Parts: sequence; structure tokens; C-alpha cells
Amino acid sequence: MSRKLVWIEQPRFQGFGCSECAWIFNSPSSPAGKSFDELMRNFELQRDKEFALHVCSDHPGTKRTRE
Repeated sequence: MSRKLVWIEQPRFQGFGCSECAWIFNSPSSPAGKSFDELMRNFELQRDKEFALHVCSDHPGTKRTRE
């Protein structure tokens, strides 16, 4: 399976998710940082780590596509 992190736009959700399952990234807290660049870097690191660790079979559902 060649899953990818994709941007999803739906009526009740806009954000990042998996291209192959129903996993979406919900940040558990606001990212920390002393500057905007540090804040964005921390957000991206958290998002990428959670995406890499998720198991698609734990999030069954429709495949996600960019809408």
C-alpha cells in the first residue's frame, strides 16, 4: 500500500489525512514555538510522526481523496 499524507476538504473537516484510510490528523494541543517558523516546524513534525505511526486497518472507511 502506498499511502500518502493528503489535504482533505469536506463540509465538516479541513485538514490532513491518509490517502488510504479514514485516519485524520487532530492535533491534541496547540503547537509550541517561539517563532512562527518554529511553531510550523513543530506542527509538521507532530503531524508527520502521527501519520507514520498510524495503522490503516485501525481506521477503516472510505479512501480519502483530495476534494
